[in-house]
Amino acid sequence: MCALLKRVPATGRRRLAVVVAMVVVAVLAAGVLWARSGATRTEAAALPLALEVSQPDTVSSYRAPIALRGKAVGAESLTAAGQPVPLAEDGAFEVTLAGLPVGGALVATDSDGKTVTQPITTRAVVPRIRAVHVTAHAWSYEPLREDVLNMVRERRIDTVQLDIKDEDGVVGYDSQVPLARESGAASTIYNAPDALKQLHDMGVRVVGRIVAFRDPTMAEWAWNSGRRDWVIQSPSGQPYSSHYGAIAFTNFANAEMRRYNIDLAVEAAKLGFDEVMYDYIRRPDGSLSSMVFPGLTDAPTVSIAEFLRESRDPVRAAGAFQSAAVFGIAATRPDAVAQDIPMMGRHVDYVAPMLYPSHWNPGEYDVSNPNAQPYDIIFRSLEDFHRLLDGTGTQIAPWLQDFSLGFTYNDAQVRAQVDAAAAQRIPSFFLWNAATRYHAGALDPS
Repeated sequence: MCALLKRVPATGRRRLAVVVAMVVVAVLAAGVLWARSGATRTEAAALPLALEVSQPDTVSSYRAPIALRGKAVGAESLTAAGQPVPLAEDGAFEVTLAGLPVGGALVATDSDGKTVTQPITTRAVVPRIRAVHVTAHAWSYEPLREDVLNMVRERRIDTVQLDIKDEDGVVGYDSQVPLARESGAASTIYNAPDALKQLHDMGVRVVGRIVAFRDPTMAEWAWNSGRRDWVIQSPSGQPYSSHYGAIAFTNFANAEMRRYNIDLAVEAAKLGFDEVMYDYIRRPDGSLSSMVFPGLTDAPTVSIAEFLRESRDPVRAAGAFQSAAVFGIAATRPDAVAQDIPMMGRHVDYVAPMLYPSHWNPGEYDVSNPNAQPYDIIFRSLEDFHRLLDGTGTQIAPWLQDFSLGFTYNDAQVRAQVDAAAAQRIPSFFLWNAATRYHAGALDPS
């Protein structure tokens, strides 16, 4: 270097010396920065992998956005319910998911491939329900539909229960579920997307009711097309007949029949129904010895509860709550129609016991005349449902009577039932009238 400088004129020699000095300084600085960055990476890699997450306790829908934030210490990457989440230099993150993922979790991964998982523990809690039952035909008939919508406008109800599949096995709208179309169950009684939009625009939630295993349309079609194990049978191998008809019940133990109802529920959830309620999720009432369930490998109560377990995650993943309508007597007689309330309660967001006063025997719950004492029978029967579901997080929304059967029911009798539920700390209810005609005066605007 010195020899080279001697050959350079004095002026150039000074300039060259300055350049060389600058190069040396730059090299040294780069070395220091490299050393420091290497030390930083080494320190980060040395930090134990940890995941801190802040998330809401509850949301009011499986479709509600979920905001998650926290810090993934020592992580190279992070996912939330499978979705990549950007990380700040210190591992901080913030992400909003479009809805509550079923079984979702956050997973942090370090440079060595090690992972730490934190489940998403936010729960969807059903909002208050003040609802009336509406059949597909009632919705398609303007006078009845307007009566219900007037109850909405007057803020007497905040929810409408609209039938998806009814007691005849007819699907009220043009379902695309293959079995519904092949069996002839799908219809065009009402337009589901239009109905949902109208109700949602009014701020109303919609519960879709699926009459699950009382299904004459499917049972008859299955029997006649050679799918006889899809139907509940008598010991002689014929279709089981009952007061519901000569061939009315599909076989809850059959995988295809379970899948059919689940497919309808998922389709409805994807259409926008806020909840799916299964009704007739049971065996027929009557002597168990008179019925045969092809393929049944467990007790009927277990099979029914298992159906709800199979349906739960697909329905929730599609954005809807899941519930089950049950007999009032199931609280004390679970084997009567194969409805074990604690067992079923594990797989639904709420249980909807049918507590119609006209359906109780005299003296039940020490109520001498339940039909004439609606407050007393509702209040006392709900005590058992509270007891059976206590600590499970499963809510209760009873079906109440708004029809006359052996005793005239007007505003006072309907209001008495609503008041009895409220006295049991239950603000939710469904009113049943098969003709979709209700005593609006029984409900105060809210």
